[in-house]
Amino acid sequence: MTTPMNPSELYRHGLQLLRRKDVSAWVDLWDHNGVVEFPFAPENWPSRIEGKTAISDYVHRYPEHIYVPDVPDHPAVEGIPGVAIHPATDPETIVVNMRGGDRLVDDDGTPYIAVITVRAGLFTSYRAYWNPLAATRPSTGSVNVGLFARKPENGS
Repeated sequence: MTTPMNPSELYRHGLQLLRRKDVSAWVDLWDHNGVVEFPFAPENWPSRIEGKTAISDYVHRYPEHIYVPDVPDHPAVEGIPGVAIHPATDPETIVVNMRGGDRLVDDDGTPYIAVITVRAGLFTSYRAYWNPLAATRPSTGSVNVGLFARKPENGS
């Protein structure tokens, strides 16, 4: 019997899958009833996505729009975005501080914080705190929201 990954291990593994643009495998890391929340989502953007299927539908364009840092657990070095994973009091929860960037805009990434809960080796909750003003890219119509990005429906 394999021991499920702890939250930090699962998050690191998920980043590697996203770096390989393997969105399907990343979605497989989610509990069927998982929830993604964006407390500061811009108007006309979802603030809550419920269920593995809805999460999959939401992230399907990920490879077209954002990059994922390749320096896990280290602060930004010489402009390279970094990831810092902090344990929480609850052993099933971590706090992640990182940058995610829009591939269509020459920037060094938008900083954000995510509070992530893992149960039985699967993501159950991902709450991303980011600045929607910094994330909105008027020139491209895309919005960078950490690991989740999508264009407005009228810009598809």
